[in-house]
Amino acid sequence: MSEEGFERNYIKEAFDTNWIAPIGPNVDGFEKEFTSKIGIKSAAALSSGTAAIHMALKAAGVEKGDLVFCPTLTFSATANPIIYQNAIPVFIDSDFETWNMCPLALEEAFEKYPNVKAVLVVHLYGLSANMEPIIEICNRKNVPVIEDAAESLGSYYKRRHTGTIGDYGIFSFNGNKIITTSGGGMLVSNHKESIEKVKFWATQSKDKAKYYQHSELGFNYRMSNVVAGIGRGQLMVLDQRVQKKRYIFEYYHRELARLDELEFMPINQWNEPNYWLSCITLKENIKPLDMIDALEKENIESRHLWKPMHLQPYFEKFDFVGTIAAQKLFETGVCLPSDTKMTDRDLERVVETIKKLWKK
Repeated sequence: MSEEGFERNYIKEAFDTNWIAPIGPNVDGFEKEFTSKIGIKSAAALSSGTAAIHMALKAAGVEKGDLVFCPTLTFSATANPIIYQNAIPVFIDSDFETWNMCPLALEEAFEKYPNVKAVLVVHLYGLSANMEPIIEICNRKNVPVIEDAAESLGSYYKRRHTGTIGDYGIFSFNGNKIITTSGGGMLVSNHKESIEKVKFWATQSKDKAKYYQHSELGFNYRMSNVVAGIGRGQLMVLDQRVQKKRYIFEYYHRELARLDELEFMPINQWNEPNYWLSCITLKENIKPLDMIDALEKENIESRHLWKPMHLQPYFEKFDFVGTIAAQKLFETGVCLPSDTKMTDRDLERVVETIKKLWKK
């Protein structure tokens, strides 16, 4: 059966049984199948990865005025929920070995801010952060760890799925992710009671009463039964998606790795990425914008790496701990086209366009 056939069956069942709202068999099934896939005890299917981060922060006890450490090299959706909780982000630099949170910068941040409430770690572009030293530091400080694995479903750190190593893990099923439900997210944890509390908050905090009663602030964050049906079908092809993403990366690496002044994102021995995006960095003679413009002229889309949060107009008022690693990656990095629908001819066009820059 085709991928679309899996999805259609679950969606048809949702309509046939009139389970459309944010409850139903597909929601329960998606949560159960997802936890089984990644090896964790509990999950809450939510309306977005951003909602999952918000609920993780709330479950971790983050409140108004609390400090939260967050990588600076990430998308704003990682940092925004900190503001939703009226907390204060402190942005942490990356390292060049992982492109993710630098353990040395994290240690420095704890020295400067010993009373931090939570640490958010991102697995950028499917590359796992170096979790062992990060977890060791946070355990020593007795601070919970939230993993933003929005981009890394299917990635492993030392044979463990990213998103299952800290206290909470979040995943995104946005349209650009390795599997998609068009929107939606998942919060996972081995703390079953916390996940049950999140489900309560995410369903408008409706008390168990014979009438509508609310003793706590609620949120409309639960995933619909229709969307969850798409997710169940998509989850069945996750491994094939990872294989295709790897194929794309290896194609680029085979064809471009010998070019002077071009380096690929780091693949460490302990890291088994999902290769969500194939990313490179450039040195002095060719700038990212040169490559992006050259590809755009051939109707090929590529992008800069994420602009660090501490350089963003909204977030620049918050503190940053580190040096220039994240900024350097932003200034030199390019995300190459990496869609799983790409053919060898599509990849060849990208490679040919890039190689022409070295012939000028």
